[in-house]
Amino acid sequence: MENKDIKSETSQQHVASGYFGGLIHGIGSLLTGMKTTMTVFFRAKTTEQYPENRKTLVLPERFRGTLTMPHNEQNEHRCVACGLCQLSCPNDTIEIISEMIETEEGKKKKILKTYHYDLGACMFCQLCVNACPHDAITFDQQFEHAVFNRKKLLMTLNHEGSKVIEKK
Repeated sequence: MENKDIKSETSQQHVASGYFGGLIHGIGSLLTGMKTTMTVFFRAKTTEQYPENRKTLVLPERFRGTLTMPHNEQNEHRCVACGLCQLSCPNDTIEIISEMIETEEGKKKKILKTYHYDLGACMFCQLCVNACPHDAITFDQQFEHAVFNRKKLLMTLNHEGSKVIEKK
């Protein structure tokens, strides 16, 4: 009988030390978390107040905003409608519509009719820009694209009446 009393006394001590040991471990863990919270709380803030700092906002040079097709003063662009950007786009956000025309010399030439771009489906991977051999398209720094209607995100990049820059 004495042997049973010793075993039950030992198991009660083990349970008691386990309870208090767990409690002390929990309090230590809580204090560690509170220490981390307080150090972050008093650290210098790096948050930028976006709407207020619009005029002073500086974006990195490599920022990818909206895909654009630069035109010069004569409404000319560099796109020759080769379709490499359309082929390289993983989301099919680019659709190039071209047409064949006959030049004054009697040669057939492919020209750009419309360059459609779906900003809502673009994942800004820049594969289209990298694939373009003529540097006809690029990303700009514009980033405010919140709209209520997704149809406003469908864009035509070439301007009305624009043509390709002729090589001299």
